Amino acid sequence: MGENHTQPRFILLGITDTPWAQAPLFGLFLLIYIVTLVGNVGLMVLVWVAPSLHTPMYFFLAHFSLADVCYSTVISPKMLTDLSFGDKTISWAGCVTQFHLFALFVTAECHLLAAMAYDRHVAICHPLLYATVVSPRACWQLVACSYLVASLSALIYTSCTFGGSFCAPRRVDHFFCDASPVLRLVCSDTRGSEAAIFALAAANRLGTSVVILLSYGRILLTILGMRSAPSRARAFHTCASHLASVAVFYGTLFFMYLQPASRHGSRDKVASVFYTVVSPMLNPFIYSLRNREVKAALEKCRRRMLNHC
Repeated sequence: MGENHTQPRFILLGITDTPWAQAPLFGLFLLIYIVTLVGNVGLMVLVWVAPSLHTPMYFFLAHFSLADVCYSTVISPKMLTDLSFGDKTISWAGCVTQFHLFALFVTAECHLLAAMAYDRHVAICHPLLYATVVSPRACWQLVACSYLVASLSALIYTSCTFGGSFCAPRRVDHFFCDASPVLRLVCSDTRGSEAAIFALAAANRLGTSVVILLSYGRILLTILGMRSAPSRARAFHTCASHLASVAVFYGTLFFMYLQPASRHGSRDKVASVFYTVVSPMLNPFIYSLRNREVKAALEKCRRRMLNHC
């Protein structure tokens, strides 16, 4: 670890080193980041001010939007600075902090998606018990557990990734400090660290996805047993937004983190852009455009503001 003090900086190679592509990418990612902030913060404010959205599902959604804002902010400002000014260096502490916070909020999102699936399962399969099972206290406990597990996991990810001795030059072939490109710079044997990261990632991703699959398996059986076509349509509609978010989020995560570090390559940057930059922007649209309750709450807020004006 002595080498960490003699050369305490990394160089992020970025998305591309083509000069003519820097300005268009900066404009594109700046626009996406602004839309991400406006969409997710707007959704959180709407859940807070609209009484019709004071339900467990939207409580979880507000925390999901908060995690989106946080991990997007961990990545995007540094990426935009690199594209704009060309200074792609990042300090040792900055690299560790960026990776740790990113791992924390991404892992928290996995568990929040599982909590949202459980909420839908209870609402559709056990509606009479819903108010008792998914009580405000239970909601806070599920969110607290999500962040607790995510915090512990992030500590392990970070210690495994930055616990070795690094060789110079520390050129990270990525646009942020992620586990695989950082581990390639370690001089010592990384097989133990890679195995630990892979096992923990599998436990978090597969564990939460099993909860989601089991919840939706029970939901599907319950919906198919309904005699009323409008009831079936309503039940499917309440799950559509959450399923879309699950598909977008888990698709790229499984590609990125459930494969050995030796198999990672240039395609990782494309997948990383999708789930670190694009996915946080899409979630507010998924929940607002596909959800009658959110659209109704937006309309009520708009009318209230016009009346005050």
